[in-house]
Amino acid sequence: MHILKKNFKLLLLAVFVAVASCSFTTKDFNDPDREKLLLNLVTYVLERGHYEPRPIDDSFSQDVHDAFIKNLDPLKRFFLASDIKEFNAYKTEIDDQIKQKDLTFFNLVYERFVQRMNEVREIYPQILAKPFDYTVSEKINTDYDSLEYVADKAALKERWRLQLKFSALGTYYDAIETQESLDKKEAESEDTKEKSEKKSLAEIEADARETTKKSLDEYFDFSADLVRKDYFALYLNTIMEAFDPHTNYFAPPDKDRFDTAMSGKLEGIGARLQKKNDYITIVEIISGGPAWRSDELKVGDAILKVKQEGDEEGTSIIGMRIDDAVKLIKGPKGSKVTLTIKHVDGSIEDKTLVRDVVELEETYAKSSLIKHNDDVFGLIDLPSFYFDMQNYQERNAASDVKKEILRLKEEGMTGLVIDLRNNGGGSLRTAVDITGFFVEKGPVVQVASSGSTQVLRSQSNEIIWEGPLVILVNEISASASEILAAALQDYNRAIVIGSKQTYGKGTVQNMIDLNEWLRNSNVDDLGAVKITSQKFYRINGGSTQLEGVKSDVVIPDRYSYFDLGERDYDNPLPYDKIKPAKYKEWEGPMDLSNAIQKSKLRVKENEHIKLIDENAKWLKQQRDNNEVNLSYQAYKADMKARQNEIDSFKKMEDYNNNLEFNAHPYELQQMEQDTTLAEKRNRWYRNLKKDIYVEEAVHVLKDLLTDVKTANTNKVPK
Repeated sequence: MHILKKNFKLLLLAVFVAVASCSFTTKDFNDPDREKLLLNLVTYVLERGHYEPRPIDDSFSQDVHDAFIKNLDPLKRFFLASDIKEFNAYKTEIDDQIKQKDLTFFNLVYERFVQRMNEVREIYPQILAKPFDYTVSEKINTDYDSLEYVADKAALKERWRLQLKFSALGTYYDAIETQESLDKKEAESEDTKEKSEKKSLAEIEADARETTKKSLDEYFDFSADLVRKDYFALYLNTIMEAFDPHTNYFAPPDKDRFDTAMSGKLEGIGARLQKKNDYITIVEIISGGPAWRSDELKVGDAILKVKQEGDEEGTSIIGMRIDDAVKLIKGPKGSKVTLTIKHVDGSIEDKTLVRDVVELEETYAKSSLIKHNDDVFGLIDLPSFYFDMQNYQERNAASDVKKEILRLKEEGMTGLVIDLRNNGGGSLRTAVDITGFFVEKGPVVQVASSGSTQVLRSQSNEIIWEGPLVILVNEISASASEILAAALQDYNRAIVIGSKQTYGKGTVQNMIDLNEWLRNSNVDDLGAVKITSQKFYRINGGSTQLEGVKSDVVIPDRYSYFDLGERDYDNPLPYDKIKPAKYKEWEGPMDLSNAIQKSKLRVKENEHIKLIDENAKWLKQQRDNNEVNLSYQAYKADMKARQNEIDSFKKMEDYNNNLEFNAHPYELQQMEQDTTLAEKRNRWYRNLKKDIYVEEAVHVLKDLLTDVKTANTNKVPK
């Protein structure tokens, strides 16, 4: 669950981000010690800028103590029980240390962690140098929260032995299964000319250990690139998250990544990079970027040197930290950079690229026409509420959604689905603007600051779409997604279909550049903080905090029985209510309540949806099973039993909703020129054809469309 929560933090971008114009009193920050300066500055901003500041007291100290240790060693495979006992002496002292800019606790834990990391780096190769005995009956407990810290280094080595055996066993089992499958195919084949080379069980076991070792080598190589300031950033984040889950510290590289995620674009060469061994390697070419246009760089190529325009010699980036290498490769639009590339075939050559603004297409809204019998519907998939933090008038979610609606209308759309599943939020302003495409000017969301509440209203001069409307959500739809879904639900303008409730993030964050607080400082870039400064409320007065948005029609999915959402974090702000805003429900020809009842009946009787629910229960059961057999025969029996269960659910993959999905003409032209875009869209359409949630949305649109047609027929001519 810890790993899931960490991953979902990546999804939960701030609902509203801006450089805060802080009204609290300024003071001088001039400590030459960068860490103490940061600690002082961050706690000052927290105490004066947070919506509901938490007292920095002994209770706070205990939370920071426990969380920092857990963040460093979540699997309890580095620290000893004696380390934890030593750390516990500071359990109620951290609050005082923070106020005094004392780093004793951080220094102790950080230095001990580095020490234990170095010790373990000597341990795992020793363990993996010897074969594992898979005939021994033993188990590993993967519920790491319930484990105790080991007593000594011998016990630590034993814990690592079990974990490494567990990792290698999966590879060992897969290799045997693959070889047995090949043996079966060859036995059934009449072609005896080519037979695959067989490996002995000992060779397969040795290969599994080598694969595990390579994975650990990469992990420790990555860890070796981390320096003290990286761990101190984690410490600052631990302090900030003790206030609430969405209050965070961003070191300079993290701030850049956040900006990229919010805007969906960056300035550079258009390639995703990863450090493998000592080489910075291309792992993806972004469609439409300079690297893609050059058609000379390929996935797997390694970048050896980077030369800036005007420089005589390039800078070697072999062995460099990935963040530092990226800084050299990125640059402003129009500037040139020369890369020394080692291709997969071993050849080496220089490639000069002109940097450009690269748009990450998967971030942006996309749409499809849906044809069912004689009806044409539209689907808009919105992955996030993106915007440019420097200039809102640049490309943003609202302007893109508007374009997609107008294009779909041109093709005869009679009903619209907006898919907000897995949309973790983004800009509040774009959510307000999009709401205005469907309702008249009026309140969309209430935003509460300390002591005051502001009602944000749609300023749209025209309703772009007046027809049937369905919103798709799931447990991961959060913040701005919840604002849009809640507003349209409160106006009785749309039917919300999806999980029992959405994520439940009802807080607003501001981004504050910490460098703005310094005067005449020689300190390097300090980064930024994202701080919860407001809460938002529905126009009916309720909060989405913890409660989320309840779907009008609930359809189970694979996460239905998992504990996901704001309520699953530590230190979330509470749910509450305020006075409703004044608003008038939508007065249209559609009977939403009737369509909802028809949909609920279809869902209840749908056999495929029943299978989805059974699968969700099984997934929950698998996740809660924390004991794994480490003998091969027992592991094999468990895997066979699991595979039988998986096979029983395979019919879900063969589902076809019999809907036809097509691009509209403007995009068809783009797809003819861009084969990568064409492949992405075709993959999307294939997945949509298996999507029962979209199918039910279409059924609901047809029911609503019938109401519209009936209303038009019954109009009395003037």
